Amino acid sequence: DQLITARCPLYTAWQTTHDAAENRPTLKRDVSVLGILYSTISISASASAPKNPYRSEQGEFLTLDLGGSNFRVLLVKVVGNGKQKVEIENQIYAIPEHLMRGCGAKLFDHIADCLSDFLEKMGIKDKKLPLGFTFSFPCQQTKLDESVLMSWTKGFKSSGVEGKDVVNLLRKSIKKRGDFDIDIVAVINDTVGTMMTCGYDDQHCEIGLIVGTGTNACYMEQMRNLEVLDGDEGRMCVNTEWGAFGDDGALEDLRTDIDREIDAGSLNTGKQLFEKMISGMYMGEMVRLILVRMTKEQLLFQGKTTAELLTTGSFNSKYIYAIDSDKLVFIAEKVLRGLSLDPSVEDCIATQRVCQIVSTRAAHLCAATLVAVLRQIRDNKQHKVWTKLMLLFGPFPRFSRRLHKMVRRLVPDCDVRFLQSQDGSGKGAAMVTAVAYRLAAQHAERQGILDTLRLSREQLLEVKKRMSEEMVRGLSKQNREQASVKMLPTYVRSTPDGTEHGDFLALDLGGSSFRVLLVRMQSGKGHNVDMHHKIYSIPQETMQGTGEQLFSHIVYCIADFLEYMGMRGASLPLGFTFSFPCHQSKLDQGILLKWTKGFKASGCEGQDVVTLLKEAVCRKREFDLNFVAVVNDTVGTMMTCGYEDPNCEVGLIVGTGTNACYMEEMHNIELVEGDDGRMCVNMEWGAFGDNGELDDFCTQFDHTVDDCSNYPGKQRYEKMISGMYLGEIVRNVLIDFTAKGLLFRGKLSEQLKTRGIFETKFLSQIERDRLAMRQVRSILQHLGLTSSTCDDSVVVKEVCLVVARRAAQLCGAGLAAVVDKIRQNRNLNQLSITVGVDGTLYKTHPHFSRIMQETLQDLAPQCQVTFHKSEDGSGKGAALITAVACRVKSEGHH
Repeated sequence: DQLITARCPLYTAWQTTHDAAENRPTLKRDVSVLGILYSTISISASASAPKNPYRSEQGEFLTLDLGGSNFRVLLVKVVGNGKQKVEIENQIYAIPEHLMRGCGAKLFDHIADCLSDFLEKMGIKDKKLPLGFTFSFPCQQTKLDESVLMSWTKGFKSSGVEGKDVVNLLRKSIKKRGDFDIDIVAVINDTVGTMMTCGYDDQHCEIGLIVGTGTNACYMEQMRNLEVLDGDEGRMCVNTEWGAFGDDGALEDLRTDIDREIDAGSLNTGKQLFEKMISGMYMGEMVRLILVRMTKEQLLFQGKTTAELLTTGSFNSKYIYAIDSDKLVFIAEKVLRGLSLDPSVEDCIATQRVCQIVSTRAAHLCAATLVAVLRQIRDNKQHKVWTKLMLLFGPFPRFSRRLHKMVRRLVPDCDVRFLQSQDGSGKGAAMVTAVAYRLAAQHAERQGILDTLRLSREQLLEVKKRMSEEMVRGLSKQNREQASVKMLPTYVRSTPDGTEHGDFLALDLGGSSFRVLLVRMQSGKGHNVDMHHKIYSIPQETMQGTGEQLFSHIVYCIADFLEYMGMRGASLPLGFTFSFPCHQSKLDQGILLKWTKGFKASGCEGQDVVTLLKEAVCRKREFDLNFVAVVNDTVGTMMTCGYEDPNCEVGLIVGTGTNACYMEEMHNIELVEGDDGRMCVNMEWGAFGDNGELDDFCTQFDHTVDDCSNYPGKQRYEKMISGMYLGEIVRNVLIDFTAKGLLFRGKLSEQLKTRGIFETKFLSQIERDRLAMRQVRSILQHLGLTSSTCDDSVVVKEVCLVVARRAAQLCGAGLAAVVDKIRQNRNLNQLSITVGVDGTLYKTHPHFSRIMQETLQDLAPQCQVTFHKSEDGSGKGAALITAVACRVKSEGHH
């Protein structure tokens, strides 16, 4: 040992490699300088279980395995009944040397000929089977079935192939024959196949490693780290091509004179430097060169070389493992005598030690780079890693033991299990093909279902047209009873002009909470508005009791607020935001048409709510009120924004519910006398579709949501747009996917069956850009889907996107009808107008407002629309309407 250490330039290899491996930043830097190529296998995975085959794959698959002077064609039969049964038939075909170095087209013609021969022998030439192509050369992939050869290796030099898609070349050769057809689904390299082979048997396999004639590794990487690709959800298998590690000089401080001599004598000088330090193609030559150098220095064989020892390639790598494993030195002596040497016992011991050092260095270098990959996976997961690797390095137990030991020493916080591959390049390609085939079929089925929720431009134009027709019908005295869009006059005749001033009370009733506000306005520059308010709850028994109880409770809250503000006994102008469908014949009157939002107080429907409130005030006998206006929240939204932007003549709410209002020409409002000026019309457009206008756009999911609602057949437009229902639509899509085995592996949680559990706020959370998949999964876990994968999260996100996009587009189409009508009313070629908008869905969803605006611009190109977000339209807006009414009255107008 002392002799070898003193004379052999490799003696520092273990310590140097160990030091480098312990230096984590260096390792990460080293891995980053690899010429990393991306094996684009579209099979994402969860943090705990990569999406390898999960035993549902079944059928017959073909595999081509090309990686050397011979190639194989395999027929792989997969039984997906949980028994993990795989049957393989294969045949080996030779590739003549003239084809390896000749015309690339002829090479692929030869492969097609052999494939045809195999199909003929198997009796399956008439079947169109999916095929996986194991092509073990450096390639750049942009998708699973496309692979561009970067450079030939392993003795191949066929012309016209480098820079070309090998799948396309194979397809052309098959088409040229014309006697069979196949579906090339995937192209992979042997390392990826190695990992996938393990994945059929073990769901935790996340790394594939090959150390044989050459070396390479692949692993499952987070999509967010793959900057050269679009998308950041899920994971993707990365083929590192780490044999080229060091080609940029990163390993110069570890390479020896022997390494440089091997490189100089190779076919690809300066390339694959890491591979030349550890793989079987070069290790035997490394030992031979060491023995030659030591002999020339009189340290072995009495300084006598032989022609055999001096012959390149005469010391086969398999000798290393045989000699290394021999407890004595009999094998070393046999090998050396085979080289015409006459070794002494000391020569045999020294040779055995050289083999051990070369093998150990290779194992430790491999371990060091493998550790970098493991640390990358660990850091991605941000917790302790439990993973398995699939290895292919032949029957050399000492090499594998050294590799295992060093890996565990360098990453003690990773629980790494090693499994040896059986036919990774053949069976693995079949597994990738099986997975890809299943996923493609499932994806196509999911997309077919989601396509029913996607709207074309022609469909959106039709929605706009039908909305326009319903608006005209709703304004007509003769046809309004048949109209689904009621177009209710509000008797709001003017928008704020900035001169409004004074103190005003506002009441805001639209849900289980009720607000009383004091709004103080100062006219002049700046439009200063000072507001004070107090929130009161309305008990459930009051919401569903008698009207007298409800309005007495409201009056009690008003009295408490006036006492709170020190204004007991004051009589102020009051605006009442009453966000329920009403018919108005004047500004201070509102006939309740029907209760919504859980209210069922008796004796109110068909009655004037202002009168009901006045009667309650009289019963209280503590104060008096000057009732000026009753409005709904949509009109209040328009007025609030109009106070800041005089061009605002449309109000829109997209929140729990949805509605719109706008300033209509008086001569179009047949229900109200007079033709001069304009009046705000409360469209109550949530009921659009109640007469069947949306039936050809409704899906099975819309019908399910409608059937289960409190008011089946009513508010159909609202049920396709608003926050109260979008979560339910998503939930029903997810249930349908799961029942068909397209999601959550067909396992439906009890929580997901619960109506309303998928809240609409989840859509906003899930669709936020670059939201980590683990956060999406936390939402799914809240729904009892604890075993959901990253793939499931990606699907759920897509469903949310499709449902929200349709809602935004439908809303944009409706709004396009509104602004285009205003433009036509005014005989304008171009209209510039502002829409005051409010609602949590519009304000909090990351994409809703953008998609809605894009749709509006597309469908109403002659309208330049600005959107102004409202702040407290239901409260401040009621006060503004009251203030405007007081101003108009003081100016002597009706």
